[in-house]
Amino acid sequence: MRALLRRIERLAAAACSSTTVRSSLYHPLPPLPLPPPALFSNRTSRNASQSDFISWSSLGFSRSLSKFATGFTPLQAKPLESILDLDRAKNLSPEHLVSAWDDFHLGRGHIGTYMKANQYHLLEQRSATCRHFVIPLWRGSGYTTMFMQVQTPHIIFTGLEDYKARGTQASPYFTVTYYTEFAETKDTVLVRGDVVFTSKLSDEEAKWLLETAQSFYLNDSRYKLVERFNKQTREFEFKDVLQALEMPNF
Repeated sequence: MRALLRRIERLAAAACSSTTVRSSLYHPLPPLPLPPPALFSNRTSRNASQSDFISWSSLGFSRSLSKFATGFTPLQAKPLESILDLDRAKNLSPEHLVSAWDDFHLGRGHIGTYMKANQYHLLEQRSATCRHFVIPLWRGSGYTTMFMQVQTPHIIFTGLEDYKARGTQASPYFTVTYYTEFAETKDTVLVRGDVVFTSKLSDEEAKWLLETAQSFYLNDSRYKLVERFNKQTREFEFKDVLQALEMPNF
């Protein structure tokens, strides 16, 4: 952990100003008629102001069981059956299920997307030995660096500066849960992201962060950087991450 902290301190010194090129892992689906609203359970969403931290219970998580970064007890995520009617969902095609899932989460303070089963299995396999990584998030005239930990079926993101200051007590900005209930029958893993700190991260930033994080685990070339970060600390260079994302390094 001391080596990890020293590595993080070096990375935090980086700063830049330019635009970033984004590439999505997902292909847009053609418009599809949505299933009845009863497919999903009713719920309300809540936004947090700068001084108002969303309670983990309101998002379906138990914060007290989370030990961030040094190896956390798996988060108790909201069960999929509490979000949608599994019996109805079983009768939908993969395309209809994904379209409904995405539209249900749109504008609700959550991110709803999906991935193919083989992609999830690759993420699961690679993250087993490479749990941590850092990603620069574009912010106007520069970027802020995010620190992430993967422990499938979850990913947790927080600010690198917050992690440096608070260590394992750093508050997650964004949490992600993967639902594998339809992996075998529909070759589809549903993905739900919850922006915990809306004052720290917008929905659009969270979506980009998730797609980018996954790309570093699913793309062979990018994954080499993740391996280097976790297994060959001395050889890791943050500028290589900037280059992979086509961000300038000053």
